[in-house]
Amino acid sequence: MTELTIEQKQQLFDYCIGISTKQEAAEAQQLVFSNPQAAELVEQIKTAISPLNTLQEEICPEELEEITISRLKDTARSSQLRLEQLIAEEQARKAAQPRTFWRNFARVLSTAAVIVLVAGIYFSPLQYARNKANCQSQLYRIGQAMMSYQNDNDGQMPLVAAIDGAPWWKVGSNPKSPEYQSNTRHIWLLVKGGYIEKPADFVCPGSKQSKKVVYETTKVEQYYDFPSRNHISYSFRIRCHKTPAQTNQSSKPMLSDMNPLFENLPEDLEQFAIQVDKELENLNSNNHRRRGQNILFCDGHVEFVKTRFIGVEKDDIFTLQNILSYSGCETPSCEADAFLAP
Repeated sequence: MTELTIEQKQQLFDYCIGISTKQEAAEAQQLVFSNPQAAELVEQIKTAISPLNTLQEEICPEELEEITISRLKDTARSSQLRLEQLIAEEQARKAAQPRTFWRNFARVLSTAAVIVLVAGIYFSPLQYARNKANCQSQLYRIGQAMMSYQNDNDGQMPLVAAIDGAPWWKVGSNPKSPEYQSNTRHIWLLVKGGYIEKPADFVCPGSKQSKKVVYETTKVEQYYDFPSRNHISYSFRIRCHKTPAQTNQSSKPMLSDMNPLFENLPEDLEQFAIQVDKELENLNSNNHRRRGQNILFCDGHVEFVKTRFIGVEKDDIFTLQNILSYSGCETPSCEADAFLAP
């Protein structure tokens, strides 16, 4: 039996914690089936990390490094003090129990402290990594669905007739009225046409909406749009109506994590007005804790970027060029100005 390499062991570990790509996961599964040592290692890893499934997710702070060092110092200090206290009490009482009891007790106490500390440090980052990887997989499937749609429609992207100046942010509104023409109606065609098997793929697992999505599957074919904003946490590119749609733009973004400008719309949607201030100018999507956004590009590849400024020209994918005020009706002046919304 061939000894596993370090790379293979790392691949199996990534597979067990759920951060492998689709191809890497398939390779790991094949390795498990063909190599008993790999199967045994996977079983050991899953057993070791199984207690983490019972922990509640917490927000991972940006200052994790400083907090980790502080926690390690505090734990070491408190463990040392507690151990000294136990030894002092034992010497004072001259208890009858064998010293091995206290020695074993101290070991158990230290081990428990280490387990709790490690779980607290690593669970949240692992959950974050898992959500980011699952989001990338969902966007990849959406990209494949779009390519299938194009193959069936003479290379055309999924588009619904729209009127210039009509609001593109009224998700789930009446599609038969010229006043209600959301930008999400276009990609809803992928669901309605059966190109996407799971409508929930349009909700990022790292977003707040991920636990709120409920579909009446018997009514999906009757919908003309996503039922509500809770049913989609991605932003789709708004095309320029002044020039024909171009399908050969591999470097251009097509879908991304939700645009941060339009995450919190007013309750009275008729009073829609967004002013881009200093905070919104560089804010990343909230889907992944403001650390960046997954982007599906026109050539089908998905990439996680830590900035919203794409390409050599540093085009902001969440705003239009030279526009700081939005009423929900704006469109790009040219195809070079990528704008993903709502």
